[in-house]
Amino acid sequence: MSFALGVAGFAIALVLSVAWHECGHMWAAQATGMKVRRYFVGFGPTLWSTRRGETEYGFKAIPAGGFCDIAGMTPYEDLSADEESRAMYKQKPWKRLVVLVAGPLQNFILGFLLIIVLAVGWGLPNLHPEPTPAVVASTFCVAPQLNEQGENAVPCTGPGPAAAAGLRAGDKIVSVNGKPVSKAAEVTPLLAAATGPVALGVDRDGKLLNLTVTPTPVTITGPGPNGTTTTQQRQMIGLKYPGPPMPVKYNVLSAIPASVAFTGDMISATWDALVSLPTKIGALWTAVTGGERSADTPISVWGASVIGGEAVEQGVWELFIGLLISINFFLGLFNLVPLLPLDGGHMAVVAYEKVRNALRRRRGKIAAGPVDYMKLMPLTYTVVAVMGAFMVLTLTADIINPIKLF
Repeated sequence: MSFALGVAGFAIALVLSVAWHECGHMWAAQATGMKVRRYFVGFGPTLWSTRRGETEYGFKAIPAGGFCDIAGMTPYEDLSADEESRAMYKQKPWKRLVVLVAGPLQNFILGFLLIIVLAVGWGLPNLHPEPTPAVVASTFCVAPQLNEQGENAVPCTGPGPAAAAGLRAGDKIVSVNGKPVSKAAEVTPLLAAATGPVALGVDRDGKLLNLTVTPTPVTITGPGPNGTTTTQQRQMIGLKYPGPPMPVKYNVLSAIPASVAFTGDMISATWDALVSLPTKIGALWTAVTGGERSADTPISVWGASVIGGEAVEQGVWELFIGLLISINFFLGLFNLVPLLPLDGGHMAVVAYEKVRNALRRRRGKIAAGPVDYMKLMPLTYTVVAVMGAFMVLTLTADIINPIKLF
């Protein structure tokens, strides 16, 4: 039951995030004197609506976002007499830009407020942690079979190979078979691929020790793609490294500057993820066609809602909120991409008109008319088709081979 409620709750949160985005457009348009004909949450047949002033507000049957209908967004609309002078395309460039920017800005504002909630309630994680050092946190016995979490699938007793070799908590591994190392990520593959005893150089309280450890062969069994089961053979010594740093909690006052800094980190990370989207198509196709699903591949609305439901089921509300923060920042940045039909595409048109008319005035010419959107339609249709295909691909991957976090 908690899973279903979590999925539904996250889906509703996504719809409200999009609706909040549209509120930004609506409020900015109303504040700058434009006419907002309709503001609806959802699409399709109208379930309920009411009129306040000159704007109709309501809900539609398909809860897939929302829209804000501003009179005269393009020159091709039929306008009533009272809308002619208030048409959006006739307004000064700064007014049009304010309206267009206001939508993505709302997503950034909502993301920032959620970061404050996260900071006070659960703490903010370090988005740029240092690599895990090759330091021994603890040792354990190694069973011949492990599950997908790397835990013993059958009982084992006694010291593991690491403890038997003399490794202790606090020891720093500085070399493996003579090869210098400093990070856990450098040690693990060398031990996993070992075919016999391994010589370890260990720094213990400033004293260099030479220890020999003999890894134990283990079989790791876990779920594979499309409901299959996969097995891997590797060598292990029963060694744990320090875990990642714990999130830092703040009070209401100290959370504000911390949230500002965290917002900058989130926007930078989201931008990097947005730029890398084209490079993820191959990994998504691999996941759809039976390969392994990489944890850093994009997810659809359905996939995000399922992860949100799993987070609620496991009681990991910080993941629920963190995922919602990420999606709001992604929505904000994605809509700033200068391609139609995105907000950024309309901003690019406004900027083009402004620069074009400034150049015309310098040559003694009058300002030209609005950009002919019909000439931009082939590019717009291409963008829509690419976006649609990418959404279908991510949705298919989330259904056939979803990302597993628990």
